Amino acid sequence: MKYFINDDIALSRPPEGPVASYIIPFADWLADRGYGLVSMRNQVLMAAGFSKWLGHKGIELSDISEDHPGRYLLDRAQRPKLGNTAALRHLLAFLRSQNAIAEEIEADHNPSQVEQHVQAYERYLRDAGALARETIINYRPVVRDFLNFRFSDGEVSLAQLRAVDVTDFVQRKVSRLNMRRAKIITTALRSFLSYARYRGDITSDLAAAVPIVANWSLSSIPRGIGRDEVTRLLASIDRDTPVGCRDYAMILALARLGLRSSEVIMLELDDIDWAAGQIHVVGKNGQRKDLPLPADVGEAIADYLWKARPRNASRRVFLRDKAPIQGFTGPCGLGSVNPTLTQEGRHRLSHKGSPPVPTWACLRDAARRRLVGEIGDVLGHRHVQTTAIYAKVDLDALRTPALPWPGEAQ
Repeated sequence: MKYFINDDIALSRPPEGPVASYIIPFADWLADRGYGLVSMRNQVLMAAGFSKWLGHKGIELSDISEDHPGRYLLDRAQRPKLGNTAALRHLLAFLRSQNAIAEEIEADHNPSQVEQHVQAYERYLRDAGALARETIINYRPVVRDFLNFRFSDGEVSLAQLRAVDVTDFVQRKVSRLNMRRAKIITTALRSFLSYARYRGDITSDLAAAVPIVANWSLSSIPRGIGRDEVTRLLASIDRDTPVGCRDYAMILALARLGLRSSEVIMLELDDIDWAAGQIHVVGKNGQRKDLPLPADVGEAIADYLWKARPRNASRRVFLRDKAPIQGFTGPCGLGSVNPTLTQEGRHRLSHKGSPPVPTWACLRDAARRRLVGEIGDVLGHRHVQTTAIYAKVDLDALRTPALPWPGEAQ
């Protein structure tokens, strides 16, 4: 007699073992994340087999560990198939979300002294500093390289650090890097040295010894693409497909509002005030700002929400098109977006010699250039360089009307 999981999935017999009561909720969990019927059926069958195996081995639910899926696949008579490992990984993730099993514990690989310091610093950034995950990912390798550079013998003693160690490391590293990456290195190093002083590992202010990377104003040409290139890209997207409809709205928001990629992917349904024609954006450090919602951007987002957005409980405006159906996992997740272009659109872009998809930073910079150009038009400037002169800020003049800072510090 068959045991029905739902209207489309059935097992030859009721599930057994410690995970048996979670099989049906697991199927619902997969459906909520947009997995197709075939994938859901395979994952449910795998979960049922794994649960039965756990029961035969006498393994309780609370004792399930990361090693058990691999042991189960080795014990099975069937030849392993593509997706088996992923199915069991999804099952364990579901069980953790239900607090049925313990959170994954990273194996102790006897980390080196350098790695121990890196991990302690990472915990500090995550817990005390509350820094974004992307920032921590950028800082971590810099600190690791610095400690390996200074303590190559493996014995790490931060008290032995001197200013010359800092300057030698920076000079060696930044000579081969572009401006942006060089500034990440110096910023990360200052952060780590300030952290080490805070812990008492060093007594002097070595963060002040980190050289400053020169960054001359107006020394480089903006990376933004031209207005005509943006127009050609938007006209080339196939908006008749759900993915194209989404990508058009995202790219238009980037190009028209000058948003960061993180601000676009983190946009939620409640952030759009349709009645007031405004959009609420969460920027860096959680700072919120209200921007006017241009009519064409609003129409593009509404078109996506009405016609193409998958039915999903997520409050994010823009969702992934592949399972699991959810919001993008981070700003770097936007890099996986590859706009669906019409055949005519691909030919048009190729004919013009433009890359099919500019970087997301290029689209943000395109908005900057457009705004500078519009300001120049109002002021009657013939060249962008003239407008840039008036965009400079007189800091000394601004200090005059500024209110005094409370306390002694200025």
